[in-house]
Amino acid sequence: MNAVLTTVNRVLTALVGLVLLALGGVVLAVGFDAPMPSWWLHRGPHDVLLSDAERTRWQDAGWWWPVVIAALAVLLLLALWWLVAVVRRRRLTEVLVDTGDGEGATLRGRALEDVLAGEAERVDGVEGAGVRLTGRRDAPAARIRLLLAPHVDPGTALHDLTARALTHARTSANLPSLPAEVHLRGVKHGAERVS
Repeated sequence: MNAVLTTVNRVLTALVGLVLLALGGVVLAVGFDAPMPSWWLHRGPHDVLLSDAERTRWQDAGWWWPVVIAALAVLLLLALWWLVAVVRRRRLTEVLVDTGDGEGATLRGRALEDVLAGEAERVDGVEGAGVRLTGRRDAPAARIRLLLAPHVDPGTALHDLTARALTHARTSANLPSLPAEVHLRGVKHGAERVS
């Protein structure tokens, strides 16, 4: 389903880009006084976009400007929603597992995330862990956040995470590799009293 949405998004973006490019080219051609067809709205470089009659047609109508502003606001919100949907990273819903018999199987991405987080929390000095899978279903990658206790060495915790949790997840899902981006953060704690 994700591939279909990506294809639709690319096709719609290309169509909008072509329409805007064509309109820009026509406006540029009118500006350079190129001959236009008889049905075209503007005749030459000195023609205005909106005449006085067109601009003042609904000037006395109290509903006109609120409707125009509301329509533009809705268009702006839709454009922002589309931009956020395109830019944000989506969570991987399933991982393709090679079973060795040529058939393959799928593993829920959320299940692998939960197992990785559980094993990461069992590493000495890790107070909490969060895991998110990204990438493609045949080549997943992990984004891991670890909350470390004040006394733990970050290098040791990272080594234990890669040697245990990530290696176990990679071998159990029969993945050739499982690249990971790990963010380490320390637990906030009060100052200890020295006596």
